[in-house]
Amino acid sequence: MIDTPKVAVVILNWNGIKYLRDFLPFVLASTWPDLNIVVGDNGSSDDSVAFLKATYPQIRIIENKENYGFTGGYNRVLAQVDADYYILLNSDVEVEPDWIQPVIALMETEELIAAAAPKVRAYHNKTHFEHAGAAGGYIDKFGYPFCRGRIFYEIEEDKGQYDETGEIFWATGAAIFIKKKYWELSGGFDESFFAHMEEIDLCWRLKNMGYKVMYCPQSVVYHVGGGTLNAENPFKTYLNFRNNLLLLKNNLPFWRGAWVISLRFLMDLLALFRFLMEGKRKDAWAISRAHQNFVRRLFTRSKVKIQNSKNYRDIVAGQKAHLTGTYSRSIVWDFFVDKKTKFSKLNKPDLY
Repeated sequence: MIDTPKVAVVILNWNGIKYLRDFLPFVLASTWPDLNIVVGDNGSSDDSVAFLKATYPQIRIIENKENYGFTGGYNRVLAQVDADYYILLNSDVEVEPDWIQPVIALMETEELIAAAAPKVRAYHNKTHFEHAGAAGGYIDKFGYPFCRGRIFYEIEEDKGQYDETGEIFWATGAAIFIKKKYWELSGGFDESFFAHMEEIDLCWRLKNMGYKVMYCPQSVVYHVGGGTLNAENPFKTYLNFRNNLLLLKNNLPFWRGAWVISLRFLMDLLALFRFLMEGKRKDAWAISRAHQNFVRRLFTRSKVKIQNSKNYRDIVAGQKAHLTGTYSRSIVWDFFVDKKTKFSKLNKPDLY
């Protein structure tokens, strides 16, 4: 008899008592046997912890002393959780009872599968994909992330057009499944990201080490999105631009990285001027601050980068990188100039 893998759903909370009230009942209704549910609290100042203790005594609570961000919060919490699989689930996600089984079954089929994502639909528009994940994450040659079912602000209705199981580039941080041993092998999240794109960085590091990231459409979750930082928040603008550059620095070979990052600085400046023309001075200043912060970090190596390099040499040396999910063209050009607003319209030979 094959043992059932031990699974832990780990929810990181920061002042999210509303989401805990609304969505924890769905997680508790999950049908996976002997499921371990953990809420890591990131120094909340609301009544989240008191609510959990009074309402759900069966849920384990791990309290961080302060808000370490999405990255630091999860790193500290997961260091205290024992399981074969971690599911990092946002607090603003509704799940179906059998959402875990198909993803774990897929990941059990191959040792090289390190992480996976379910299909992500919008909680407030359940017939459509959701921005943070949709039907699996991709990346273009300049480091711009996009998804099947969502390119920039264009979000498609889910008509089953992306229902094939397969390898992707990155799994959504809203509901990422990862084998514990590969979480530890990769070094976890890079805490310099704080929040946003840290899951892409994690997946890229895993793929550079020779592991796979998969998409499982048989599992569907519904994400509210924007619960902590909405799209109009200049701090989110700052994180998105700064972290996208960190992403390139962490994962591209040196000379290719130098070329791509230089080009990206120019493209970011165009975005800065666009914000100024639209009267969004705070967003323009956020891009400038992002560039300044990145330059200060340019010649420092993150802890996970060092960890990743050591593990690559010692454990998976000689194994080819699995870079499926890469788009060899510019998604910016194709979307804004060629008007290819749907994933299905992209040039198939350029997707690999």
